[in-house]
Amino acid sequence: MLTMYSTTWCGYCHRLRSQLDREGIGYQVIDIENDPAAADFVMNVNGGNQTVPTVKFPDGSTLTNPSIVQVKLHLAGIRV
Repeated sequence: MLTMYSTTWCGYCHRLRSQLDREGIGYQVIDIENDPAAADFVMNVNGGNQTVPTVKFPDGSTLTNPSIVQVKLHLAGIRV
């Protein structure tokens, strides 16, 4: 299952959630504004920036603001 780090006001996050739902890809959402540890994680993988959506894959790798195509390729084992 994917973890998507998000905020309530992020339009890119809403779009990606809709696309994940449409594709039947399982995920959990963590709001970085309500979870300081999650905010720290996002900043750590994004050069100090709280950039969302940040997606963490089951293998621990991450993509920042990925397209649904990038997510699907990554899940298939094709690094993007």
